Amino acid sequence: MNDSIDRRRFLTSAVLASAGMVTGANLLGSTAAEAAAAPMPLPTTGVTARPTPATTSAAPTAPNFGLTKFLDPLRIPPVIRNQNEISISMTNARVQLHSQLPATTLWTYQGHFPGPTIEVRSGRRLRVAWSNDLQGTTPFVAVQVPFSIPSPANLPGYRNPDGSLPTGVELIDGVADLPPWTVVHLHGAVTNGSNDGWTHNATLSGYSQLTEYPNRQAATMLWYHDHAMSITRFNVYAGLAGTYLIRDAEEDRLGLPGGDHEIPLIITDRNLDTDPATGALTGQLLYKMPYATTTGTMVPVTGPFTLVNGVIWPHLDVDARWYRFRVLNTANSRFFRLDLVDEAGTVHNDAVRIVGTDDGLLPAPAPVPTTGLTITPAERVDLLIDFSRFRGQNLRLTNTGSAVEPDIIEFRVASHAQRDPFTPPAQLSASYVRLQDGTTLPADHDTVFVATLPPNVAGEANPSMWELQEITDPNELPTRFPAEGIIQVTDPDTGKVRTFQKVAAMFDDTTSLFFDHGRWVVWNFLQLGGSPHPMHIHASRFQLLDRRTWSDLTAFDLAAGGTTTPLPVPADGPPIQQYEEGWKDTYQVQQSEWITVAGQFQGATGEFMYHCHILEHEDMGMMRPFVVQPPELAKFRMM
Repeated sequence: MNDSIDRRRFLTSAVLASAGMVTGANLLGSTAAEAAAAPMPLPTTGVTARPTPATTSAAPTAPNFGLTKFLDPLRIPPVIRNQNEISISMTNARVQLHSQLPATTLWTYQGHFPGPTIEVRSGRRLRVAWSNDLQGTTPFVAVQVPFSIPSPANLPGYRNPDGSLPTGVELIDGVADLPPWTVVHLHGAVTNGSNDGWTHNATLSGYSQLTEYPNRQAATMLWYHDHAMSITRFNVYAGLAGTYLIRDAEEDRLGLPGGDHEIPLIITDRNLDTDPATGALTGQLLYKMPYATTTGTMVPVTGPFTLVNGVIWPHLDVDARWYRFRVLNTANSRFFRLDLVDEAGTVHNDAVRIVGTDDGLLPAPAPVPTTGLTITPAERVDLLIDFSRFRGQNLRLTNTGSAVEPDIIEFRVASHAQRDPFTPPAQLSASYVRLQDGTTLPADHDTVFVATLPPNVAGEANPSMWELQEITDPNELPTRFPAEGIIQVTDPDTGKVRTFQKVAAMFDDTTSLFFDHGRWVVWNFLQLGGSPHPMHIHASRFQLLDRRTWSDLTAFDLAAGGTTTPLPVPADGPPIQQYEEGWKDTYQVQQSEWITVAGQFQGATGEFMYHCHILEHEDMGMMRPFVVQPPELAKFRMM
């Protein structure tokens, strides 16, 4: 037998043995009231009921830990449509994530995971009372485990067979005692600061958060989620997320697939606990954070189980016609690189068109990149898929960026043809305008520089973020380099050296960014090493202007926290692809990249935030405030 194949089979068998067979074990850690509550079952049918095609899926390409892949139909969240005022209650719920699992205790909106889809018309105001009716404490076990390869985050459970903790494994102190302290942020919404979900303005159980959303935005998919200071990672992991659709006349005229043929795909990952004696999955959520034993650097949380709309590895019966999928990544940190593949593993991305991104429709349908479509936490993509070419076949949406678990969802295509009058239009958003310096982007605009830094810079164990301010007076330059908090770069346009100093890093450092209402702003994100970051800016929409890449960052001294010599001119990065030209609010800043994005703060004032949307990074320091104010106010603001 081939040695590599034999080794792979041995490793897979060992992993499955450690997980054990699934049993009907009681949910660990549930309260008496929760145990008495009836769990939300998985549906017995999908969106449309039809016999499953005779063809079957290919064998799983990664351990399934005793759960049958593609056994359960996709669950579709309920829709709340075209209201002026609504009340959404946060409640405890027991939800089956897979029909072979006991129910899982979650924190939810209206008892659903994910929460209901809220659908509104552009320009029609909606007022929402977010009522915190949650009971008890955080509904999962949170542990930190020593990091190794392969990562322990990719295995369920955390205890020895006798129930003891392995060496280096510890409960994360204080998580089990956290009360439900929540605040809702409508991600991507242009709304005043008082309605944005300011991270400190959270409420305890028995109180409500009253918000108003003007919805003066183009048709798009937003999403709502918890944003409580320092514990966003825990509250979202517990289940607090849902989608929000804005419709408008421009979208209506396109005749895109709708009704049962427009489906949300809310993708995330989770880990689950196991019974220590049997290895059986208990159904209880497990927040399992690896850390480096030498430095204490944490590794953002991922899990081996991929969920779509709250179901682990579901299937969806589809007609042989065009569908519209509203795709959202709500994972704490996992990136998904999406590909459409058949049972033989052949990629069929030519059957997919990208028609929209975070904040609206593209000017025209765009192809999927040849390397797959990467979607980072909080990003959204609006996809059209033509299933008419695959009658009677099974296809899978996969995460080819993951060697641990590529499978996401299986599409089972009906064997009979269906009349479908839809053809993707050549033009989508006629109102779209591409930003260009000096024309559609005014030459008179503000400029912001932000550096994202790897772990272990100047003694900081985890990744960090610096707000930078340029030193323009030669007399204020340091006398020697490196100097902590000083970064020198070579400007790619002029070739001149520019010197920046750190003016803020922690969230509670003095606010340094104040923008006039109506002002255009160009943001520069400089990634100086470490992992990629999905950067999210509240209160506006943006376009990607430029992307450059450093091939050498050795001039940045980690221990000193500054550059020894100016960083060289970064080379042109990968070309901006067609689908990347759309309006967005969350941007992938890859390793060693310098990207610039531009947007106008028009329509909302107050205090807002920008941050990395890897939730562990956000909670541990990669978040800062900014203020949008009437321009007339600037002369009265006290510094």
